[in-house]
Amino acid sequence: MLRYIELADMRWNEFESFQNLGLIPMHGEFSPAGVHYPPITNYSPLSQNEAYENFSEEKNGLFDIYIHIPFCRKQCLFCHYPSRYQSTELEKETYLIALEKEMQLFIKLRNLDKIKARTVLVGGGTPTDLSPRLLKKFLSFFCKYVDISSCQQFNYDVDPSTLVTRNGLERLQIIKDFNGDRLTIGVQSLNDDILKKMNRSHNVKTALDSINNCRKFGFKINIEFIYGHPGETLENWEEVMSQAVKLDVDEIQLYRLKIEPYGDQVGVIKQFSHYSQKEMITVKDTIRMKELASLILAEYGYNENLRRVYTKHKKNISLYAYNQCCRLLDQIGFGISAFSSLHDRFLLNTPSFVDYYNRINCEVLPVNRGLIRSPKQQALWSLILPLKNLFIDKRRFQEINKQNINLLFGEKFNILKKHGLVEETETKISLTSKGSFYADELVHIFYERPYQSFPESDFATKELNPYMLNN
Repeated sequence: MLRYIELADMRWNEFESFQNLGLIPMHGEFSPAGVHYPPITNYSPLSQNEAYENFSEEKNGLFDIYIHIPFCRKQCLFCHYPSRYQSTELEKETYLIALEKEMQLFIKLRNLDKIKARTVLVGGGTPTDLSPRLLKKFLSFFCKYVDISSCQQFNYDVDPSTLVTRNGLERLQIIKDFNGDRLTIGVQSLNDDILKKMNRSHNVKTALDSINNCRKFGFKINIEFIYGHPGETLENWEEVMSQAVKLDVDEIQLYRLKIEPYGDQVGVIKQFSHYSQKEMITVKDTIRMKELASLILAEYGYNENLRRVYTKHKKNISLYAYNQCCRLLDQIGFGISAFSSLHDRFLLNTPSFVDYYNRINCEVLPVNRGLIRSPKQQALWSLILPLKNLFIDKRRFQEINKQNINLLFGEKFNILKKHGLVEETETKISLTSKGSFYADELVHIFYERPYQSFPESDFATKELNPYMLNN
């Protein structure tokens, strides 16, 4: 533990040096806005006709498909996703009826026989909050409208408490019967006190039982953890990570606690951070937790093969995330608040249940916001997403933008190289091991001014200040 802490302290010293260079705001706070570009909270109203005007599918007709199931047993302190809690069977069934209609409307609008899946992710919310009966109903109509013959990976986000008891085993069998092969389990912590503070619906025993159950059915298993959450300390975080690596799962994913909303719901944590400041973890300890976790993971053979994603083998990463954020392939989303990340535009469904149902009843797709990217926005999108998540394929950038990446951004890359943050070969540009630690902050160097996450006054007026680099 002492060795880990000493190395974590060195990372904090480095963090402070980058604050003084203007890369990181002086308050050290974190913004998750780099999930997409422009950030998800910055899209303007858009009608169905505008959303798909002059759009053409990829030649092979494939999509990475996301389905949003917005139901949960409890409202977690950290969650920024719109959900409903303790919903009735009738309410869930009503939503599934609308979701099926949305898929029908999309197929009709795009004149498709079926939607051809490259990969699938069913998320939420808690998709496995559906009863076994409704889960089977959903997957039955999903496979009616989706061709999964070319599907490389069928992912499902699951909650530990829904994977135990007879109903939990029945859910796992249903997912398996419908070709699900990869599960992401929202473990979040292996400390009962922290799980209570998070307001999770499971305890440690349930989390471990759910992992064992998933393993019995032969699923690839990814487990998620949050660091920087109230109640966590370096000591109990080290204990959690030391337990996690011994579970021998296929993938371990880490998330820094997000205070600022990045989607359609402001999480309880936002208000909690204002009224319970003494319980919030310091930036220093949060950064040290991140470094401590990466050191423990590396010691057990888990490498960061996709940003925040640690696997022993590259083949175990989420292909859904890789295709969307690194290869920049077309992804389509269904359900309330779902987004579609397409090769020349970004679309968002309404976050309102009432509006969602009204649009579906009027036989209109529920998309209500979005952006057809300008050439400049397209170039930034095709730089920021792959650089943050893995690396930029220079040939792919050229193919998308018909321009050489270094002619457009070479000056900024040279500054980043000078500080040991970026490296380049003949075929790709990637973050160094140092740069990858600051991926969320670093990509803001390329953001246009209106999309910066924090005001200019928050940054030191030095060489890596994102405002000074975007004059």
